[in-house]
Amino acid sequence: MRKIWLDAYPEGIPAEINASAYASIKEMLEQSCLRFRDKIAFSNMGATITYGELDRLSCDFGAYLQTRGLRKGDRVAIMLPNLLQYPVALFGALRAGMVAVNVNPLYTASELEHQLVDSGATAIVVLENFAHTAERALAKTRVRHVVTTQVGDLFPPVRRWLTNLVVKHVRRLVPRWTIAGAVGFREAVAQGRRSKLEDCELRADDVAFLQYTGGTTGRPKGAILTHGNMIANIEQTAAWIGGTLTEGAETVITALPLYHIFALTANLFVFLKLGGSNVLVTNPRDIPRFVTELKRTRFTAITGVNTLFSALLGTEGFAQVRTANRGALKVAVAGGMAVQRTVAERWQQLMGVPLVEGYGLTEASPIVCANPLSARHFSGKLGLPVPSTEVAILDERGNEADLGEIGEICVRGPQVMRGYWNAPEETANVFTADGWLRTGDMGWMDSHGFIEFAERRKDVIVVSGFKAYPTEIEDVVMLHPGVKDAGAVGVPDERSGEAVALFVVRKDPNLTAEAVLAHCKQHLTGYKLPRRIEFRDQLPKTLIGKILRRELKAEAVRSHG
Repeated sequence: MRKIWLDAYPEGIPAEINASAYASIKEMLEQSCLRFRDKIAFSNMGATITYGELDRLSCDFGAYLQTRGLRKGDRVAIMLPNLLQYPVALFGALRAGMVAVNVNPLYTASELEHQLVDSGATAIVVLENFAHTAERALAKTRVRHVVTTQVGDLFPPVRRWLTNLVVKHVRRLVPRWTIAGAVGFREAVAQGRRSKLEDCELRADDVAFLQYTGGTTGRPKGAILTHGNMIANIEQTAAWIGGTLTEGAETVITALPLYHIFALTANLFVFLKLGGSNVLVTNPRDIPRFVTELKRTRFTAITGVNTLFSALLGTEGFAQVRTANRGALKVAVAGGMAVQRTVAERWQQLMGVPLVEGYGLTEASPIVCANPLSARHFSGKLGLPVPSTEVAILDERGNEADLGEIGEICVRGPQVMRGYWNAPEETANVFTADGWLRTGDMGWMDSHGFIEFAERRKDVIVVSGFKAYPTEIEDVVMLHPGVKDAGAVGVPDERSGEAVALFVVRKDPNLTAEAVLAHCKQHLTGYKLPRRIEFRDQLPKTLIGKILRRELKAEAVRSHG
């Protein structure tokens, strides 16, 4: 295939990267810790650790895991929000040759049990706030080693004592739990320090992560991401950044959870390679406190999702962030979900830099496409395929679609996963015979090679044979000044097969369904118009803000038969 997108690459961006720049994440980490030893690597709630401290602490934690009998290839679950302990635990496990299994701390006991059983994890690191969930989940798993930590465990002594006291006894955020044999994080590190990390040779084809995702359908599956996959995506992203960011001089705001693949690669790994400083935000849902943090931090980069940027823009005092930042911000990157143009335009007007949208998925480590960082305005496009990446739009017969024609976005490149853990049939279904990863996303490619998103394949609404895309409908509805949020789904209809059901969260309490429908008629053709409009106080969403259309659809079907 002809890579037409290369002609649109900004000057200086290579067509290919060296996917073998490092043998493993371990090698990259150790080189960064050596080069940037005295620089701050991570900060959280005012506490910091340097690259040198990260080197020592992760070495100690890796040694502890080895003293417990864990060996290369064993799976270690990490159930932590954005705390200083996260990179220490993660890099300790990876340096010891183990496989990291990221776990959402908000999982229920049954969700956690499924992931632990499926991955075969034999150890878990969990914040005490969620240890009661782990307690209920562990019985049927292979987990034999439990390390618990408190929020302030890596803070200086006085702050550590005070923080842990407040979290546990004042705010009462730690439900009662009992796990026999559990070891505290600080004790684990101390035990590891008395031992020595056995060097573990790692190669590109060794597994680094089982990163769980819903994939295209069904229950979460573990995407097998190797050290080579991750290094390739780090190098692709670093090449795309080009000269926009400077080694050893950048500070990135990390509000998205590091257990999510977007923040894991774009924030943790890319800025580790660059010798940057990561500001870890533990609870970005506390928007007022988050804004206060931004006002006192001179940051040069920030990543997020549409809902996060929208929430920031709607918070009192956020306008002062730009003044406090004194023009330091260079890059604001949005991914994980579609960005609404109204949010992007408000962001640029207030912060002076555009939201640069990218596209990816867990199975691709995750970055596939990105818009040029030199962009002066929000494009509404997913961007160009990053170096060493091929993207094709395939029609329903598996043939390459014409430019501008909607089909399934498919990907090939060194960042693409090996397959799904313990799921050969799912793996076979997601790859074509010639190696294309089927993303499950519908879109098209324009004449310059930019990819544009239409919809998730499973969310497309087919009305009398015509395809209606929920994202398009939602974007139109969000243009109404009285709308705060909107979600569109397809529901069964006797006449047309499916019809559009619309769920709206009001900004204007007097907004009526008739007014919403009248607004839609100005922008949408007949078959795309909502047949049913219902108002809600809020919409069901994932932790990073994606609308859970499955839940909306199930609710609509239940309530209307």
